[in-house]
Amino acid sequence: MKKALIFHGGWEGHEPDAVSQFFADALRKRGAAVTRCGSLDCLDDAEALLDFDLIMPCWTMGDLSEARFKNLDAAVSSGIGLGGFHGGMGDAFRGNLWYQWLVGGQFVEHPEPRDYSVRLTPVAHPVTEGMPQRFDYHSEIYYMLVDPANIVLAETDYHSNGRDFAVPVVWVKPWGKGKVFYSALGHQLQEFIDYPVVTEMTLRGLQWAASQKPLFPGSS
Repeated sequence: MKKALIFHGGWEGHEPDAVSQFFADALRKRGAAVTRCGSLDCLDDAEALLDFDLIMPCWTMGDLSEARFKNLDAAVSSGIGLGGFHGGMGDAFRGNLWYQWLVGGQFVEHPEPRDYSVRLTPVAHPVTEGMPQRFDYHSEIYYMLVDPANIVLAETDYHSNGRDFAVPVVWVKPWGKGKVFYSALGHQLQEFIDYPVVTEMTLRGLQWAASQKPLFPGSS
């Protein structure tokens, strides 16, 4: 990855400024030139978006205009990667259904923070290669409406009405010529500090989305 754009804002409960700065610093350490934008104005210039390898939303809730979505859609469709996590990408722009389709899901609700286990799915993928097959985590469990075509890389169990259901936690998907990475983990900055495995998986996902590598090794 050579260049990344992170736009941050929206609901302050997810600490968008601090979290976006954390990942900007981490991506710079991995060799990327990172631009941080504290408004949605950076989505106004469609041509400028094509200069990046990765676009990372860090913007919970808020409104995304049709024109700005079209510019984002065009960039990802052309091959620019899209990656993000938790509400900063999966609970952004609730009124824009096309954005939700692009991401592959939309937050609906969560129980109170609790201990749970995240496990990798059997899908072999560069984002999770060599990562722990299972790890414990303490946070919210995001219940989301999801695209059934997502390629789920990690999941957990969601208990409801006396039954346990597997719900996706990390997924990837194609979008035109571009690739999308999403993780439901990472409520606030402290979680990335407390769980280095989550930070590493997220950085891998961002780098993969920004790369020109195929969706799976060996695919075209």
